[in-house]
This record gives sequence, structure tokens and C-alpha cells, in this order.
Amino acid sequence: MTFLDIVPVVVYQDIAAAHDFLVDVLGFTSGGIARGPAGTVVHGEVRAGDRRIWLHAVSTEHHLATPAEVGSASGGIVVHVDDVDAHFERVSATGANVLRPPTDEDYGQREYGVADPEGHSWWIATPIPAPPTR
Repeated sequence: MTFLDIVPVVVYQDIAAAHDFLVDVLGFTSGGIARGPAGTVVHGEVRAGDRRIWLHAVSTEHHLATPAEVGSASGGIVVHVDDVDAHFERVSATGANVLRPPTDEDYGQREYGVADPEGHSWWIATPIPAPPTR
């Protein structure tokens, strides 16, 4: 068996607004929004290079909720960019909810955190040399 791809699925109450935030604020490329017969948004997609992220609707049937609904995030997504400081400046200028400013981490990346409007944590990072292990 060969793995072909991994596609993160992130859950939102308002897929269209999440899509716009991810494209307009974080800088992803739009992969489109799909609507059902009644015009309701049922799926969205954003891209970072050739990587995709699917935006899924909240679903009690599938036990899918947003961090805002449950009051806590259980994880986040790390996105590597070529210049984390420039990305931070651009995102900060939009008034986005910055969780913390860029920081050099011992595990080999400079990163900052930002929360989207529904409470998902996004960690934007640039790899840097990790300090030598002791």
C-alpha cells in the first residue's frame, strides 16, 4: 500500500466566511466553494501550493464541531512559509486574532500563532536550524 496524499479537514459553521478568511487574510489560494441545491455552502477548499485543505460543515451526525462551539481547540495546523516575519506583518495588519508573535523554537522553526474566526489555531512557520542537542 502506498499513501498518495493527506488532506486535512477543518470544520466550520460558516464555510464561506472561513474560506474568505483563509484566502484574504492567511494568503491561501481558493480551491472553490461548493453549494447544495438550495444554495447552501456544503464544502470549501483552500490550497497552499499543491496541498489542499477541505472546509467541512459542522455536523452533529458526524460529531464535528468548531473550537468556538466546544470552547477549546484540540489541535492546529502548521503551515510553512518562506518568510514568517513578513507573513506575520501582513496578517497582523488585518486585525486578525494573533495568538503570539513570531518566536524561534528549539525544535527548528520560527513560528507565530493566529486563530481564525471560529477558533482554529494556525501556526505559521519558517524552518530554521535547530540548536545542537545536549
